[in-house]
Amino acid sequence: MAFDEMRDGDLAAATYAEIEAWLARTPLERLRQKSAEAELLFRRLGITFAVYGEGGDPERLIPFDIIPRIIAASEWRALSAGLEQRVRALNAFLADVYNERRILKAGIIPQALVLENEAYQPHMVGFRPPGGIYTHISGIDMVRTGADDFFVLEDNCRTPSGVSYMLENREAMLRLFPRLCARHRLAPVNRYPEHLLATLKSVAPERAGPNPNVVILTPGSFNSAYYEHCFLADEMGVEVVEGADLFVENDVVFMRTTAGPKRVDVIYRRIDDDFLDPECFRPDSLVGLPGVMRAYKAGNVTLANAPGAGIADDKAIYPYVPDMVRFYLEEEPRLANVPTYLCEREGDRAEVLANLEKLVVKLARGSGGYGMMIGPHADADMRAEFARRIQDKPGDYIAQPTLALSTVPTLAEGGIAPRHVDLRPFILFGRQEITMVPGGLTRVALREGSLVVNSSQGGGTKDTWVLEEASPQPAPAQSQGGG
Repeated sequence: MAFDEMRDGDLAAATYAEIEAWLARTPLERLRQKSAEAELLFRRLGITFAVYGEGGDPERLIPFDIIPRIIAASEWRALSAGLEQRVRALNAFLADVYNERRILKAGIIPQALVLENEAYQPHMVGFRPPGGIYTHISGIDMVRTGADDFFVLEDNCRTPSGVSYMLENREAMLRLFPRLCARHRLAPVNRYPEHLLATLKSVAPERAGPNPNVVILTPGSFNSAYYEHCFLADEMGVEVVEGADLFVENDVVFMRTTAGPKRVDVIYRRIDDDFLDPECFRPDSLVGLPGVMRAYKAGNVTLANAPGAGIADDKAIYPYVPDMVRFYLEEEPRLANVPTYLCEREGDRAEVLANLEKLVVKLARGSGGYGMMIGPHADADMRAEFARRIQDKPGDYIAQPTLALSTVPTLAEGGIAPRHVDLRPFILFGRQEITMVPGGLTRVALREGSLVVNSSQGGGTKDTWVLEEASPQPAPAQSQGGG
């Protein structure tokens, strides 16, 4: 039985009290009308994502559910402390495996798992980026199974997406339900672009001065997250550029402008490693910037996130993150992992093959819900197919128990019904500090019984409300006189 975030326990009841009362007094048709207004609003704004290869119109809206998901202040306080700890450990891991490799020499993580991994970038060996920061922007996927049971499902240290939906969801709720929002003490999320720009500027090369030039590098309008690239550029007041808008001269990056070349100091790149620089990576890349790695290693530009950061979010590396916390920080992990089987291990593989009907099987380097099998929902043919895949290429797969993800009330076809959710908070790691806006992107599995929340697989999103604690009221003034 899944944990119901609105009804299970005293804290849930208190947190959702106003929402429950609102749902009880609002006719279903009124909710549907507001849902239609939200869809129209998002359509006007052009908030789409692209899905290619499935026929029909590839540009789609991510469905938005108007019933918010609420997190109590005490819950967020515990989560945010764990998220900061985890990102620090992941960053320390990256600094280590591209330099001293202490964790490999200590035998804590198998060397071959890292050094022979396709996400490991030899071009980064011996190089330390400004401030020693590799994971400037991280998205850590969290799931909940009980009142105090939160698990990290996945780390995203390459180019995590979705933050624009977090921001636009809040704007939509404030516009559609201003009085409902006003009845809650909502922790704001609208300062994320400001925090992101400050983070990026903080890691600029020393010579950039007090006002470094930041750009967002996009693969172009055919990328599934192109809307987000343009949205963030607009919110930060920086340029969104494609590879052809830039050039490298004497190991310095310049942007072409109508006023002539302008030096670039920080590139927030939304291009995968393989396509970033045809001189270093795929020579057939048409969206990257030739020579950008030379400029980077010469200390003339900062790339965020660092190339090679993907080794930290590889699903075969994920089981070792608690060990990273202990090794680098000398602390016990605040956030738990989901128990994970590595199919390349003979014992794990045997266990997985014997229990496919109970497990979730994932590609170690997959994303977006592709290449995944949820055992309890798969038929015999699909389980047999995955058994063959695992036996053919065991190193490509991991498996995990099927968790009963928590549910929150959602406006479904038949009315208000519980649907499973996850949460992707966004963590910013700058030279001075780690920051995160309260909450993150809640993704919801809109199909009844489905555990797959990815937008590419039919999932939607919700606004995530972290409630601020009421400020303590000052004590009444004491009389200074007698009697």
